[in-house]
Amino acid sequence: MINAAMVLEGGATRGVFTSGVLDYLMEKEIYLSHVIGVSAGSCNGIDYVSRQIGRTRDCMIHREKEYNYYYRFPKFIKEKSLMDMDMIFDKYPNDLFPFDYDTYFASDMECELVTTNCETGKAEYMTEHREKERLMKICRASSSMPLVSPMVVVDKTPYLDGGLADSIPVGRAVKTGSKKIVVILTRNPGYRKKPVSKGTVKLYKRAYKSYPKLVRTAAYRNIRYNREVELVEKLEKEGRIYVLRPLIPTVSRLERDYDTLMNFYEHGYSLMKRDYDRLMKYLEG
Repeated sequence: MINAAMVLEGGATRGVFTSGVLDYLMEKEIYLSHVIGVSAGSCNGIDYVSRQIGRTRDCMIHREKEYNYYYRFPKFIKEKSLMDMDMIFDKYPNDLFPFDYDTYFASDMECELVTTNCETGKAEYMTEHREKERLMKICRASSSMPLVSPMVVVDKTPYLDGGLADSIPVGRAVKTGSKKIVVILTRNPGYRKKPVSKGTVKLYKRAYKSYPKLVRTAAYRNIRYNREVELVEKLEKEGRIYVLRPLIPTVSRLERDYDTLMNFYEHGYSLMKRDYDRLMKYLEG
């Protein structure tokens, strides 16, 4: 295990790029001591710590209807969720695509999952080392996109997608004291997030009227995100961090096409394979 921190950006199905990167690293038996995952990056992160090559890919990319986790519109209205989160964070890990809890809990790697506290509007970096149900609940909270997923209550506190408050937690990685930081992004070079539209802000205010601090966090997400990207670019230019990002057009965050997703997954795998020597030179330097 290498003493270094790994930051995994989210992006829903764009996370298949990250799973390709991590699958190659796991095949080479490269494991870093500290993992910080956001949203889909949390799902990738726990599978990396449990050392399950291909698990995230298999959960996210499939043709079989029985594995489909998207609700049809009537079900979406009833459940107030675009996706069947019970399937993803209960049936998947405990039945269809078994998660290796034993390896995860026995690991010396520290895995932090980023969530957004709905009451404070701030990011929290949550861990779990013993309880299976709580681990999956935290991962579910980290991955619960606003407006299309319900809040997740953990320890009597409501949470949503960690990307709202801290999409690229490089600052958190720096605070861990790690001298080496690896950042896996799911957006192309030069990407900047556009301001949230007035219409979307109105939706936030209506949906989360009891959580004004959450609304503020969501409304100004683009400002924080772009500042984090600028920090990443600065540290990368200075040679202080290693960054890998997709070089082909990214998939949409709710992409469903099997071939499109597999192509993006394979791009992450091949890009990491191509860049492996540069990564090792950075980690060993």
